[in-house]
Amino acid sequence: MFDAITQKGEFQGAPPRLVRWFFDVNGVLSRRDSALAIYSLWLAVVFGLLTVVVVHEAGVTASGPIWPLALLAASALVVERQSVRLTPRVQISVSFLPIVLAAVIYGPGAAILVSVASLALEFRAPYARWLLWTCSRSIAAGCAGIVALSMDGPERHSFGRLAAAVVAATVVEQGGDFVLGSVVARLRGSSLSEIVRIGSTVFVTMPLYIPITALLVYTYREVSPWSIALFLFPAFAAQKLFLLYREQRATAEELAAAIVRQERANVSFATALVATLDERDRYTAGHSTAVATYARDIAARLGMSDGETQIAHLCGLVHDIGKVGLPPGLLEKPGPLTLDERRLMEKHPVIGERILAKVADYAEIARIVRHHHERIDGNGYPDRLVDDEIPLLSRVIAVADAYDAMTSDRPYRDAMPSHVARLRIAQAVDTQFDTAVVAAFEAILATASEDYRLGRGNEFRPSLPGQDLHLKPAFRPELRVVAS
Repeated sequence: MFDAITQKGEFQGAPPRLVRWFFDVNGVLSRRDSALAIYSLWLAVVFGLLTVVVVHEAGVTASGPIWPLALLAASALVVERQSVRLTPRVQISVSFLPIVLAAVIYGPGAAILVSVASLALEFRAPYARWLLWTCSRSIAAGCAGIVALSMDGPERHSFGRLAAAVVAATVVEQGGDFVLGSVVARLRGSSLSEIVRIGSTVFVTMPLYIPITALLVYTYREVSPWSIALFLFPAFAAQKLFLLYREQRATAEELAAAIVRQERANVSFATALVATLDERDRYTAGHSTAVATYARDIAARLGMSDGETQIAHLCGLVHDIGKVGLPPGLLEKPGPLTLDERRLMEKHPVIGERILAKVADYAEIARIVRHHHERIDGNGYPDRLVDDEIPLLSRVIAVADAYDAMTSDRPYRDAMPSHVARLRIAQAVDTQFDTAVVAAFEAILATASEDYRLGRGNEFRPSLPGQDLHLKPAFRPELRVVAS
């Protein structure tokens, strides 16, 4: 029964069939859609009045042959059909070039005619979107033509005056279209910062196009109307650059998405391996996650890159995965290990390397895992490496691993207090552990909370990033940008 209650800001009941057809909606119009509908009708009224005034006062065109105007209209239509989408809400094209040329050469009526022609093939549902685009662009074009006509006129003047008219017409056309489009963006809920960012995209390349446009107008007047055909090359070249930019942007976005998927797959795979190990040994459950967190933070403290800190985190997650290959009962033994049992335990870095080496892109991680029990003095295992022969991230994992092991309960002993574990770590500097790594870890622990020192809290709970949902509204005309 509540579905029948009209919400505040909505029409009382469904709008007429013509309105539903024009705005491409099936039910009632929301407050936002209603505002857009009112704004569309207001633009249409302004466009109509401006067209009447322009035609009455100046006619559609100034003196001169008509075929260059037809060529400008056709070229505007073609480049508009190849608009480049920068974001889900923003498209760009270079159709402003023929509009500004028409405004300066022929006047406001011709500019309106070219702007309408550029969007002729966009006449499709939702028709309100076409109305918004056409009216806002045509109003800006007409104003640009009026400004150009008042500054330059159809007679011949100096190149400086002509260039000033081109600058003014370009600013008015681009600025007017952007301002009118920004109203649409605000009605749709876009933030001011987003609109400002789009505006910077619109105006940043004006200095590139204005000299070309001024030169084309000058050659049209001083050389021959046929020189307008020279416009086609820079216009289509610019549009081709936009298309190449779109393809490059799409490729970059696909690559970024693939990298994100790979990173998620890496974390998911490592988390699954850790869960397998945690299921086997309840005493070490959560140990790998704690080591991963400590290793990541130590790597960051050492000034490593984001990529290296991510590798440190992954290595921490899987550093003990080789223990799944140890004989049953060895991990769960409540007392000290015998010599033979210790030799078996010391095989887990090699087993872990063999497991990880079979995973694509895990070769470096496998090497780091193999050496995370090496010692600076060469008395570690499995290869008895010395000092800098040990990979740096292996030295990082060694410190994080030893610290969390000491501050965690084991079958044969209780957990040590954090200050005792830190003292033990410091005493093993230059024999078991790397001095720089220990110093970095101590700097972290000195200012950390006790929960962090004991491996507790949200920081030690791995999570995967979620996915955003995007809902498509009933009627949302886009903010179109005609230059970038």
